[in-house]
Amino acid sequence: MNTAVRGGLRLVTGLVLGACTAIAELIFVLLAGLLLASVRVWPRGRHAVLRPVRKVGRWLVARERARLATFHRIRLPPLYGGPENDDRALRYLALRWPLGLLGGGALGCLLVGIGTEVFVMFGWLVREVRHPEDLALTALGGLLLSFLAVQGVLGAATWEAGLATRLLAPPQQEEELLRRIEELFTSRTGMVDAVHDERRRIERDLHDGVQQRLVALGMLLGRARRSDDPHRTSVLLRQAHEESQRALVDLREVAWRVYPAALDEAGLEAALSTVVDRAPIPVLVSHYVMRPLPRAVAAVAYFVVAETVTNTIKHAEATKIAVTVEEMEGVLYVRIEDNGKGGATPEGSGLVGLARRVAALDGSFTVRSPSGGPTEIIAELPCA
Repeated sequence: MNTAVRGGLRLVTGLVLGACTAIAELIFVLLAGLLLASVRVWPRGRHAVLRPVRKVGRWLVARERARLATFHRIRLPPLYGGPENDDRALRYLALRWPLGLLGGGALGCLLVGIGTEVFVMFGWLVREVRHPEDLALTALGGLLLSFLAVQGVLGAATWEAGLATRLLAPPQQEEELLRRIEELFTSRTGMVDAVHDERRRIERDLHDGVQQRLVALGMLLGRARRSDDPHRTSVLLRQAHEESQRALVDLREVAWRVYPAALDEAGLEAALSTVVDRAPIPVLVSHYVMRPLPRAVAAVAYFVVAETVTNTIKHAEATKIAVTVEEMEGVLYVRIEDNGKGGATPEGSGLVGLARRVAALDGSFTVRSPSGGPTEIIAELPCA
C-alpha cells in the first residue's frame, strides 16, 4: 500500500512539474517559430538563429529527461548532438507541451472531483440539506469527474512515456552502436587488466625461477674458479652444468606460457598436443576444426585450455581432463571438463583473466563447478 501511495505521489509530482515545464516549452516553441519564420528567406540568418534555438532546445530536453527519470522511471539512452537529433528534440518539445498542459488539466479536474466529494461527505454536517436529490446528483457528478480525471492522469503519463520513447530514444541502429561502444570499452579495460596481470605473472616467474637459477649458477662458477682442488672444481662444474640445464627448462617453461611457437608453426591442434605432453595426468583432446582459425581466436583458445589445465592440476585434485574444440557456424566452442572436486569460482584470478581474453573477442565464458564436481568450462569465440 505504501509503495502504491508513493508511486501515485511521484506520478502526480511529475505531472505537476510537467505542466509547469509545458508552459516554458510553449513559450519557447512560439518564440522559436517566430524567429525562424522571420529569417526564412535569409539562409545565413537562419543558421545564426538555429544555433541558439537548438542549444535552448537541448537544455529543455535535458530537463525533461531528468524529470521523466526521477518521477516517471523512464530512463533513456543519451541523445547525442547533431542536426538530426537536435531536430528530433525540437519536435519533441513541440509535441510535448500539449501533453503537459493536458496532464495539469487532468490533475485540476481530479482536485475538483475530490473537493466535491469532500463537500458532499462533510457539508451536510454543518448545513441543513433541503434538497437531498441535488446532493446525490452532485456526489454522482463528483465521482464521475474523479474517475475521468484519474483516467486522464494515467493517460497523460502513458502518452508522455510513449512520446519520449519515440522521439528521445536513439534509433535502433544508434542504440545498437552505443551498446557496442559500451561493450568494447568494457572489454578493452578488461584486456588491459589481463595484460598487466600477465606481465606481473611473467615477472614473478622470471624472478622466482630463472633468476634464482642463474644466481645459483653464478655462485657455483665463482666457487669453482676460486677452488684449488681439481676434484672439488669438477664437482662444482658438474653442479653448475645441472643448474644451467634446470634454468634452461624454467626459461623454456616461461616462454611456452607466454606464447608457444607451435601455435604459429603447426596450428592449434599441435599446440594443444604440447599441453597434453606436459600434463602429469591424462588429458584427452578432441579437435573438430576443419578450416584455419584466425590467429587471435586460436591464441585465446589455446590459452583457455592451457591455463584451465594448469589450474585443474594445481587445485582440482582431478585424475583426468577432457578437452573438446569444435567449430560450428562461425563459432569456436572450447569445452574443458574434469572429474575433480569442483568449487571453482568465476571470480578467481585465473578464470577472470581468461574471461577477459574471451570478452576481448566478443566471446562468452561460462564456468559450471558445483561442489564435489565435475567442473565444466566453456568458451565461445566468434571466428568471423
